[in-house]
Amino acid sequence: MTRTKPPFRADHVGSILRSAAIKEARARRESGAITAAQLKEIEDREIEKIIRKQEEIGLKLATDGEYRRSWWHFDFFGMLEGVEIYEIDHGIQFQGVQTKPLSIRVTGKIGFNHHPMLEHFKFLKAHTRVVPKMTIPSPTVMHFRLEPGAVLKSAYPDRDAIFDDLAAAYQQAVRAFYDAGCRYLQFDDTAWAYLCSKEELRKAKDRGLDVDHLQETYTRTINKALEAKPADMVITTHVCRGNFRSTFISSGGYEPVAESLLAKCKYDGYFLEYDTDRAGGFEPLRYLPKGNKLVVLGLVTSKSGTLEKKDDVKRRIDEATKYVALDQLALSPQCGFASTEEGNVLAEDEQWAKLKMIVDLSKEVWG
Repeated sequence: MTRTKPPFRADHVGSILRSAAIKEARARRESGAITAAQLKEIEDREIEKIIRKQEEIGLKLATDGEYRRSWWHFDFFGMLEGVEIYEIDHGIQFQGVQTKPLSIRVTGKIGFNHHPMLEHFKFLKAHTRVVPKMTIPSPTVMHFRLEPGAVLKSAYPDRDAIFDDLAAAYQQAVRAFYDAGCRYLQFDDTAWAYLCSKEELRKAKDRGLDVDHLQETYTRTINKALEAKPADMVITTHVCRGNFRSTFISSGGYEPVAESLLAKCKYDGYFLEYDTDRAGGFEPLRYLPKGNKLVVLGLVTSKSGTLEKKDDVKRRIDEATKYVALDQLALSPQCGFASTEEGNVLAEDEQWAKLKMIVDLSKEVWG
């Protein structure tokens, strides 16, 4: 049952706690104390360190930890043609805490050309001996996150008019990352988890979104983007309920979206959060088609440093096999460790201990 292609039996979502050197350098760059070139030198050095660490603990993949980003999503979106990051009067509301008051708006035709994150990937690929994994936000997130009025009338008539160009831009992105040597790409996605939450659906409706048809529209947009995927490229998704300073946004099991997400979206694999009862049971996994698709079970939380008991994790994997064959399952943390540069509330050594345990557990479960 050992896998030689992604997703791997022991995998991870992508982001890694920013090192002290990265945090200090970014603060100094913000104050004008160092140049962009000096910041990049520090980022390069620190990224090389975490690449080595991922290799040393036995992972078959490595990411750059999203060390060059402030956000898991806005940085990527803000580098698209026709999209910019701007300041608003509120942040994204998590349980008891808000993010910085920033969002995105569409000012022109959306496109993917000369995107800086291609260079981020090339650096990763050039410095790892294992499979380099690139993470970008899903196109659905961009649409779901747009505030009312955030699409300028000079660009598109309304928010729903962006879907065709958005899908086309992601087709460009898939081809560009492939041409850069990427064979493992992940679309990170909060929208599907929010569609499982009655509270988040209400908020989306208040923002003017057509919540009754979002599943169909999102499935169509994702599949259009995935049409550009070559046969030897793996594209997965991670479905997230919110991850900021160890807090969350939404609750609710996958049942409302499981058929659309697992059976109709043409992803190769799904990283699904299962670290708390907010995610519900494993029953929705029955919609996963038999065959090559994988579900990567996020049974190890990235929100605290407490190390799970191996037997507890094994028991839950066993529970999942009532609905999915063991050879269509894998293991990872429930989310990244730093979806924003602030990071979750745990220590770096606790983070690495969790990833090492996942590697060890995967060998015990899958051989």
